Amino acid sequence: MGADQMSGGLVGWIDHERDLTQHMDTIRAMSDTLAARAPDGGALHLTRHAALAHRHLALPSTPQSPQSPQSPQRPQGPRGPLGQLGPQPALFPTQQGDGVALAYDGAIYNLAALRRGLGLSPLATDTDVLLHAYLTHGADFVTSLIGAFALAIWDGRDRRLLLARDHLGLKPLYYHPYPGGILFASLPGGIMANPLFTPRLDRSLMTMVLQPRLTLAGETPLEGLREVEPAHVLTYTPDRGPHSRAYWRLVSEPHEDPPARTAERVRELFDAAVAGQLPASGPCGAMLSGGVDSTSVAALAARLLPGKLDTYCVEFDSDRAHFAPTELRPDVDAPFAAAAAQFMGSRHTTLTATMRDLLAAIPATRRARDLPGWGQFDASMYLLFRRMREDTTVALSGEAADEFFGGYPYLFKPELIGRDTFPWLGDGPKLADYLVPELAREGDEKARYAQLLGEVPRLPGERGLDARMREVLYLGMAGPLAVVLDRKERMSAAQGLHVRLPFCDHRLVQYVWNVPWSMKCGGGLKSLLKDAMAGLLPPSTLNRRKSAYPHVQNPAHDQALVREARWIANASESPLRPMFDAPRLNGLLDRIGAGELRAQLPGGSSGAQLLVNLVELNAWVREYRVSIS
Repeated sequence: MGADQMSGGLVGWIDHERDLTQHMDTIRAMSDTLAARAPDGGALHLTRHAALAHRHLALPSTPQSPQSPQSPQRPQGPRGPLGQLGPQPALFPTQQGDGVALAYDGAIYNLAALRRGLGLSPLATDTDVLLHAYLTHGADFVTSLIGAFALAIWDGRDRRLLLARDHLGLKPLYYHPYPGGILFASLPGGIMANPLFTPRLDRSLMTMVLQPRLTLAGETPLEGLREVEPAHVLTYTPDRGPHSRAYWRLVSEPHEDPPARTAERVRELFDAAVAGQLPASGPCGAMLSGGVDSTSVAALAARLLPGKLDTYCVEFDSDRAHFAPTELRPDVDAPFAAAAAQFMGSRHTTLTATMRDLLAAIPATRRARDLPGWGQFDASMYLLFRRMREDTTVALSGEAADEFFGGYPYLFKPELIGRDTFPWLGDGPKLADYLVPELAREGDEKARYAQLLGEVPRLPGERGLDARMREVLYLGMAGPLAVVLDRKERMSAAQGLHVRLPFCDHRLVQYVWNVPWSMKCGGGLKSLLKDAMAGLLPPSTLNRRKSAYPHVQNPAHDQALVREARWIANASESPLRPMFDAPRLNGLLDRIGAGELRAQLPGGSSGAQLLVNLVELNAWVREYRVSIS
C-alpha cells in the first residue's frame, strides 16, 4: 500500500538579469504564502538567477525530504539562506557547476516502483527519486509518474526551467512570464507577493470569470497569469520563453471487452488506485456521503484497513427547517452516510455546520484560492476538512466519478444532450448577460464550445448516441471537472490535509473513456460502476438517487446574497459597478428576490445561488486590490 511522502507547495523565480540573492525578502514573502498548505517546514535552492522553494506536509512515521537521510548517490548540498525553511531540496552538483534542483507539490503514488527502477535505496526521498528520474530520462520522466503533483526543475547546465502538472491537474501550478524571467507558484498568492506582478482583472475573460465552468485549460481571471495545463510540461529558457507540450492525452479506440469483463476490469483498476493512494503508515480518512462514488472509495479502503478507516460527512443545522428536495439534491446525506459506514465498519463522524460557521469560514476559503471562490459551497468543505485534519493528514474522496462514469441527470435528457451548446448550462439567465456592452463578448460561449468540440479525441466510425456522449463527457471533463477538483484541492490543502482521488487515476480514466455509453450507463446513472462494485455497497447506496455535494438552504443567506449584489450594482464605491448594466441587473435581482427563477436554473438551484460568483468576485477584487481598469 500506498504513497509515503508528500509535499505541500512550491514557489520559484527565474531571472536572467537580476541577482536573486539580493531579493531574499521577496523570496521569503513568496514562500510564506504556502504556510497554511504545508506547515511542516521546507527547503530552498538559491543561486544568482534561480530561486526554488517548496514546503512540506509531514506524514506520521515516514521520511520526508528535509529530514531524510541523503541518498548515497549524491552529496549533501549547502544550506540555503532561508534557515527557517530547513535544508535545500535535492540538489545535484554537475560539472558545469550550477546544478539541478527540484521543488514539487503533491504525492507520487508509485514512488517505491520508481526507486527500484532507478536502482535507488528504499530510503531515497521523493525529491531524490524525481531528480534521479529527470537526470536519467530527461523531461519525459513525467510519463512514468502516478500521483497528484506539480513540479519545477531548474537545470543550471543549460539554464532551463521545467514546470509540469499531473495527468488530471489535481495539483495547481501558476506562472507569470515577463521580459527576462518567470515567476511560478502553487497558488497565485505566491506570484502576487512579488512586486513584478500587478494583479489586474482580464476584462476580456468576463464570461469565464462569471461562470467558471466555462474556463478553458490554462486560463485565469488575471492578466499575465496562466496555469500550467494538466498533463503538460512547460519549458522556459531565456531565448525562447515558455513553451508547453502535452505528455499525455486520452486516446479513443474500440472497446473489445464484453460487459462482464468490463466491470471486472474497472474493479481491478479501481482497486489498484485505492490501494496505491492509501498512506504507507498512519491514519487515513475518507469523505462519505452515502452516495455511490464516496461509498465505493471508502468500501475498498475499509477492506484494506479493517477497523481503521475514519469516515466523515457534513450536514447543516438548518436542514430540518429549510431543506427542500431538488433534482440535484433530492435528500440529505447524513442518514445514508451513517448506514454506509455501519455496513462497511468504518468509524464515522458527522459534522453539523451552522450558518454562522459557514459565514465565518468564507474569508479563509478565499485565501485558500487567491482567486474568486464559491462562498458557502467552499465553506462547508473547508469546515469538514478542518474537522478531518484533527485526526489525519491523508484522506480519500470520490470526486470525478460523475464525469467519467455518467452520473449527472442532464446526461439522460435528450432535449439537453441534443443542443449545440454546453448541455449543463440550462435556460436561465447568466451573469455575463448583464455586463455593459463593451465587456459583453458576443459569441464567446459558442466559441468555447466549438474549441472543446474540436479537441475531442474521436473514435473513427463512431456514430449516433455513443459519439455524442463522447463529446458531452469530454465537455464535462473540461471546465466543470476543473471546478470540482480545484475546490477539493484548495479547501483541503489549506488545512494541511492531502485528499486523494482514486477515480482520477489516469489509467482508470483512459479505460473508462472508451467504454461505450450504452455499456457505461445502459442500466441508468453509473450502472457500470455499480456493477463493478457488486457486493460492496449497501442497498441504501445502490438505490439512492444522485445527490450532489450539499449546500445550505437558508432564506436568510439567500437574502444576504441579494443585498450584497444590490450593493455591487448600485454603490458608488463598488469596484464592479461600472462593469454592469445596473438597471438590468437590478431587474434580475428583483426576480431573484421574488423567487421567480428556480424553474429556469439547472438542477433546481435557487436564484440566489446565481449570485455567488458575483459576490465572491467583488470580495476578491477588494481584498486582493485587483485592478479592473
